Amino acid sequence: MAERPARRPRTPHTARVVRTERLTPHMQRVVLGGEGLAEFTAGTATDHYVKLLFPAEGVTYPEPFDLERIREEFPREQWPVTRTYTVRAWNPELREIQLDFVVHGDEGLAGPWAARAKPGDIVRFMGPGGGYTPDTTADWHLLAGDESALPAIAAALEALPEHTEVRAFVEVAGPEDEQKIASPAEVVWLHRGERPVGAALVEAVRALEFPAGRVHAFVHGEAGFVKELRRLLRIERQIPLSDLSISGYWRLGHNEDGWQASKREWNAQVEAEQDSAAS
Repeated sequence: MAERPARRPRTPHTARVVRTERLTPHMQRVVLGGEGLAEFTAGTATDHYVKLLFPAEGVTYPEPFDLERIREEFPREQWPVTRTYTVRAWNPELREIQLDFVVHGDEGLAGPWAARAKPGDIVRFMGPGGGYTPDTTADWHLLAGDESALPAIAAALEALPEHTEVRAFVEVAGPEDEQKIASPAEVVWLHRGERPVGAALVEAVRALEFPAGRVHAFVHGEAGFVKELRRLLRIERQIPLSDLSISGYWRLGHNEDGWQASKREWNAQVEAEQDSAAS
């Protein structure tokens, strides 16, 4: 048997901050560009994401930046910290990426970085990944998510042909966090207030009178409410998996490191329970 060639390590993209914009009190846009994006490409998926690489605190890495070398030569606690963000938009002509960050003061890692980012700052990232593209052969579309899913939902709405039948629900903290989306589709903005994350979304989708025909659904955000909506769609509504893009982007009480470490097992358990009940 011929020996397989060694797998070529993925090389991070290196970008520079071009400009920033505070969209709402809790959402910051950072636009990335520069010559380091010469090899970046994105397809038709509206949930493309990149994995930003933040240096460990107090650690300086040798240049040229080599992630494989860092992982070989540095202790694990000094490896770059990864945070995943949806590509809100990609302009191939200008070679600029828009990333939108949820910001809650100094909480977390990526949000505070985005709030402080200024033109010229360097950021490295892997990607893109992603796999959801609205199926234009579906009779109608259901889009539901919290702030973390808003960039992907907005991108999907803007990609859909005019006059497509859509039911879109986005939960945000309050009316000041609503955004303008370049789409004729109506978005139902749900204001969380003091309620638990996702409670308003579950209530709204459960109360929805589903239009006739095949639905293509995109449901993402906090894992707890995603689990409830998955149960509603898979078990109660009997929607096949092939017509669902549904997953937890994050989970209350976990940072991304903790959630990503347990996500695959958690998803497998949820899928086994619900898919068995749906069959």
